[in-house]
Amino acid sequence: MPEVIFNGPEGRLEGRYHHSKLPNAPVALLLHPDPRHGGTMNNKVVYTLYHAFVRRGFSALRFNFRGVGRSQGKYDNGQGELSDAASALDWMQALNPNASSCWVGGFSFGAWIGMQLLMRRPEIDGFISVAPPANGYDFSFLAPCPSSGLILHGTHDKIVPEAAVAKLAQKLNSQRNIEVTYRLIEGATHFFSNRTEHLNLALDDYLDVALLPKERPLPPPVLEDEDEEDAELEPAE
Repeated sequence: MPEVIFNGPEGRLEGRYHHSKLPNAPVALLLHPDPRHGGTMNNKVVYTLYHAFVRRGFSALRFNFRGVGRSQGKYDNGQGELSDAASALDWMQALNPNASSCWVGGFSFGAWIGMQLLMRRPEIDGFISVAPPANGYDFSFLAPCPSSGLILHGTHDKIVPEAAVAKLAQKLNSQRNIEVTYRLIEGATHFFSNRTEHLNLALDDYLDVALLPKERPLPPPVLEDEDEEDAELEPAE
C-alpha cells in the first residue's frame, strides 16, 4: 500500500492509502487506538478494518494521528486528533470527489474519534466501531446518532467492560431510522489477540449485507505484502 503524506492542522500527517480502480468508488477512513499507549495506523485491528474495505473496492486510508510515526505535532486529548481525522477525510475526498459513499471505522480511542467525526460530517453513511471505550469516554454526543453501523466487542475484554458497550449499543439502537448491529466475539480480548480471523469474519458478515445494493462485495484483489506491528501496546484507556 502506498505511503502518503498530507497536510494536517499541525503539519504533515503520515498514512497508507489504497486508491480503488473502480469508477466512483466509495471511501473509508480507519482510525487507530490511543497514541499515548503505542497506538498507530499499523495496529492489527486497524489493519484488518482497512483490508476489509479494500477487498470491497473502496478507496481506503489509515493514518497516524499527530505525534505518531512521521506525523507532526503532539497529542491533544482528542480534540486535535478529531481535527486530524477531518483533514484526512478532506484529503481523501479531494482525490475521490464522486465517491458513491463514505464510511468511517475505528478501534478503541479511534472508535471514539470516529463517532465524533460521524456527528460532524453528514456525508458519512456508515460506521464500524471496534471496542469503543464506553467506560472511559463520553459518548453522549451521539444524540441522535446520524448513521447506522456496527459495534464489535470481545467477551474477554478486561479494559472496556462489555456491559458498558452493550449499554451504548442499546441506547443507539433505540433511536429512530438507524440500525446499530452489536456483535460479540467470543474469547476476544481488548486487542483481539488470537481472534483476528474471527474479527475479519464478523466484518465480512456485516459488510456483505450493509453494502448491498450500493457496493456489492468484490473478489479480493491481489494485495502487496505489508508488515503488521506485532506488539499490541495499548493498555488501559
